[in-house]
Amino acid sequence: MRRKTLLTVAVISSLVLIAGTVDLNNLLNYEDQNTPSYVIEDNTPQDNEISDEGATLGRILFYDKKLSKDNTIACASCHLQEYAFGDTALVSTGVNGVTARHSMRLVNARYSDEVRAFWDERAVSFEDQASQPIQDHVEMGYSGTSGDADFEDLIVELEATDIYPVLFEFVFEDSTITEERIQKSIAQFVRSMESFDSKYDIGRAQVNNDQMSFPNFTSEENLGKQLFFTEPPMGGAGCMRCHDGPEFTLITNTDNNGVIGVANDTSSIDLTNTHSPSLRDLVNPNGEMNGPFMHDGSLDDLEAVVDHYNDLEEVAANTNLDFRLAGAMHALDLNQTEKDALVAFLHTLTGSDIYTNEKWSDPFDEQGDIELIPLEGVGNQDLESAYAFKVFPNPATTRFKIELKEGFYQLEIFDSNGAKAKSRIIKSQHTEDVSELPSGIYTIRVLNLSTQRVSSQTLIKD
Repeated sequence: MRRKTLLTVAVISSLVLIAGTVDLNNLLNYEDQNTPSYVIEDNTPQDNEISDEGATLGRILFYDKKLSKDNTIACASCHLQEYAFGDTALVSTGVNGVTARHSMRLVNARYSDEVRAFWDERAVSFEDQASQPIQDHVEMGYSGTSGDADFEDLIVELEATDIYPVLFEFVFEDSTITEERIQKSIAQFVRSMESFDSKYDIGRAQVNNDQMSFPNFTSEENLGKQLFFTEPPMGGAGCMRCHDGPEFTLITNTDNNGVIGVANDTSSIDLTNTHSPSLRDLVNPNGEMNGPFMHDGSLDDLEAVVDHYNDLEEVAANTNLDFRLAGAMHALDLNQTEKDALVAFLHTLTGSDIYTNEKWSDPFDEQGDIELIPLEGVGNQDLESAYAFKVFPNPATTRFKIELKEGFYQLEIFDSNGAKAKSRIIKSQHTEDVSELPSGIYTIRVLNLSTQRVSSQTLIKD
């Protein structure tokens, strides 16, 4: 899907002295990362392979607060780079309250045989997952319910920006913005988030076998590794039955892990949480928790996590406990030395690059602005011919004229709240009466009925 043809880009926010910058001549590397050869699990679909172009667009969408109805929440508001794209809050704040579950870390989500997403696996893919928070009433607010605008209203908002028609043209070879394209771009960026520079990876590369002692490990860390990869009847913790290395992501077709609470609600239970994030980067490079842990945020640290599995009791209310955690096959009876060793091993799964690498960082400046550096050899004249149309006068008092290339178009006018004020089919030369519209700022959206290309401009009505 790599974009080869030349096209133009726009520079936005010209009134801002310095903006965050994305250089389309020198894209950051997403599609050819140095993934270890021993990592073999990968849930990337054939129709959405990671490209530098697609992941660049996904990065901008992931960090853009304009994807929420009040411009206050982005995907990155609940999935922060400094916490391996998780959240240290018990639950995360959205535009209409707080989330029902703890935000799952996204690091290494690609490296799993599991294709579904969310704690309860309700999304059939990461593409499906990518737009669900945007359309959630609590999280980002484009739900189309409870008085919310819907996803089509968001698309109109994005079409009216200077950057998104250009970026979608850059990635998909035409400027049409759709939910599927948004999903694919965000999913590419999320799948690019990988962490394979940990102490574990250094040791694994030296011996290429999880069953051997790693020369760079302490004796405690090697004991913890042995416990992790050994079945309970053989004196181990059996963690690898569900979280096998070297990916350390959850296997497919699991039931719940015995944590059945509901965040901030001690009177309810939830048996549907059958998915989990990778065990990599449970802590940051300083050893600080990237938690709390579990879907309800009920476990504050790794010691509590190990204690949960060591002391797990079957309860009648939990009718969906995974069979690997039930009965004598799960009896652990780890002593304190063994529990400490297991925690020490889990610390070795933390990398460093994921926390600081620019390609996963916020591309916007502190004011929420961004500048796209155009491809070399492409000028603003090309931009005008590709996307723009003439509207005059602007500001307009009673009417405006619009000049387009020969053809038929769908003209739509939206007010500042995203409500459609006017809609009609027009020819290339058209005069529109706006005398009945209140003064304000409007978005003119023009759809070419032949090419399906969408273009937008802002109109000021006096």
